[in-house]
Amino acid sequence: MINVRYLYICICLFYYYRMKVKELNSELLIGAASMLKAIAHPKRLAILNYLDGGKKLSVTELHNLLDLEQSTTSHHLGILKDKGVLGANREGKNTYYYIKHDSLSRIIECVSRCI
Repeated sequence: MINVRYLYICICLFYYYRMKVKELNSELLIGAASMLKAIAHPKRLAILNYLDGGKKLSVTELHNLLDLEQSTTSHHLGILKDKGVLGANREGKNTYYYIKHDSLSRIIECVSRCI
């Protein structure tokens, strides 16, 4: 069965980048698909919504907002960071996460309009 959220993201990306797809090589497409797979999870979409607008939040702040175990929140953040969706800055004992690319914010807006 096709993941509906993943399908919506793909459709939104297609319309947003339809002119640029011709310029992409297969390596870039594989990377984009990998990022989309990482984003296509309800809790990860929620994380991106909380980080939208240039916000930087720690694991503790996100785990409180999501009402998840801290280890589960860290797991989702790790996936998003490994796939290049999020960046992280360490400040003292805390690590603050942020959306790495401005274009991802536009994708999130597009997905919100699609749902």
